[in-house]
Amino acid sequence: MNRSIALVDCNNFYVSCERVFNPKLEDKPVVVLSNNDGCVVARSNEVKTLGVKMGQPWFQLKDLAREYGIIAYSSNYALYADMSNRVIDILSKFSPNREVYSIDECFLDFTGSCRYNLTSYVQRIRKCIRQQTGLPVCIGIGASKTLAKIANHIAKKNSRFQGVCNLNAMATQEQNRWLHNIKIEKVWGIGKQLAPKLRQIHIYNALDLKRADPEMLNLRFSVSLKKTVHELNNVICIELEEVTTPKKQIICSRSFGAPITKLENLKQSIALYVSCAAEKLRQQNSHAGSIHIYICTSPFNKKKHCYSNSMTIPLSEQTDDTLILIRIALWGLHKIYHSGYKYQKAGIILSKLVSNKECQLDLFGKKAQKKSANLMIVLDQVNMLMGRKVLATAAEGTTQPWKMKQGNRSPRYTTSWNDLIVAN
Repeated sequence: MNRSIALVDCNNFYVSCERVFNPKLEDKPVVVLSNNDGCVVARSNEVKTLGVKMGQPWFQLKDLAREYGIIAYSSNYALYADMSNRVIDILSKFSPNREVYSIDECFLDFTGSCRYNLTSYVQRIRKCIRQQTGLPVCIGIGASKTLAKIANHIAKKNSRFQGVCNLNAMATQEQNRWLHNIKIEKVWGIGKQLAPKLRQIHIYNALDLKRADPEMLNLRFSVSLKKTVHELNNVICIELEEVTTPKKQIICSRSFGAPITKLENLKQSIALYVSCAAEKLRQQNSHAGSIHIYICTSPFNKKKHCYSNSMTIPLSEQTDDTLILIRIALWGLHKIYHSGYKYQKAGIILSKLVSNKECQLDLFGKKAQKKSANLMIVLDQVNMLMGRKVLATAAEGTTQPWKMKQGNRSPRYTTSWNDLIVAN
């Protein structure tokens, strides 16, 4: 019996979140921009038809925006994350076996658990999400995660499926016809770099790949491509990961809203990034054994000399304490900072992460470790109950003139009391 794997994918997720709270945006060309309103990271269908590419710089689109009335929003990550969590909560009621793949995608395993017509059942899921969150989703069903991805792509591109494509319900011949229409670079895990190499050996679409010799592809390319071939032939090689795997690195970096020249402002930015990374570190119950910091000027400013520098600092004792990590990072910043430059970006990386249960503790510092752990618990609990950054370190500053541009960010409707919609 074939497995029944479904992929639920929110359509144009960031744009759809904006439309939920501003219905006037329906049928209008809308884009959501990256940090500092730099590049396009989400597009409505109306914008896609105008030829706007993902990642295209916003300054290149100003004339097109004026001509066609494109509406641009700054990224509102708090809103998007909360809406994503609401969708996942709904999905958990329909299937206990799930893998949250990204902020707008989730795999579900219905093998042997659905007593109903599966296509009709997932249509119910789709309608429930629309009713309770306002978000449109498409759902693809296949015998593997790779086929579920392809089915989802088919559902999005063909209105005849009404948002749900079930490859398992098709005869092999019909399924192969759809696979023939999927370009090779659209197959999950292939991408633009591998696709030209596959075309050189006459593999142009998903059906060609399905019929290819997996052992030959393993020898010539990689074992992951061999697994993809098996997945296209209804053999599961990539299981659902029901438990999120702890990250091996935690990265926090931003481009500044305005260039920084003062060391004090750089220190504030580094302290803020360390604080955010340390919070994520504690959320996955890990300790860090190393911290890497870097600063750089803009590489695109040809009139000024560029400068960039970085430093990796091994920690004598693994820790998740925000205060300790900030102190070490700021020490490193003093080592790599040079005056006279306009800095455009800074960042930190926490690495050599280990589980709390596996970290090597200091035999003579038990009291300090307990005090540190209790302080971090209070810090996280207060910020969770009262709102992010209600409690923050003094090193992060209060004015933050370097903060990234978000000139057209919508209100945080679901996560901020001050941004709640008011009905008149």
